[in-house]
Amino acid sequence: MLIGELAERAGTSPRTLRYYEEHGLIHPSRDANGYRQYDDGELRVVHEIRALLADGFGVDDIKPFVACLRAGNSSGHVCPDSAAVLRRRLAEVDGYLDQLTAVRRRLQTQLEEIKCQMTP
Repeated sequence: MLIGELAERAGTSPRTLRYYEEHGLIHPSRDANGYRQYDDGELRVVHEIRALLADGFGVDDIKPFVACLRAGNSSGHVCPDSAAVLRRRLAEVDGYLDQLTAVRRRLQTQLEEIKCQMTP
């Protein structure tokens, strides 16, 4: 399929697909006229890329997941390199949650102080 068809089927733009290609995430073949051609496997890869980006992963973090899919696995997260990225990302998310929980506690405490000052 051509880049426009892949973009439509993946719910993205040709420009985004070219960006993925620049970063080595997708690999089109080229026709004699230079047009990019994608097989159905690339659609699966693009869906994986988009899902990981939506979860906050960076382009470099996504590479092990793509490699895992290209190795013939049913999912991009089942390989050791992908699991390492998942563990690191989970630790980051846990850190964010801890920070947000601390902020929430401070805000709640401040609101309770206001409430106590307002009641005689």
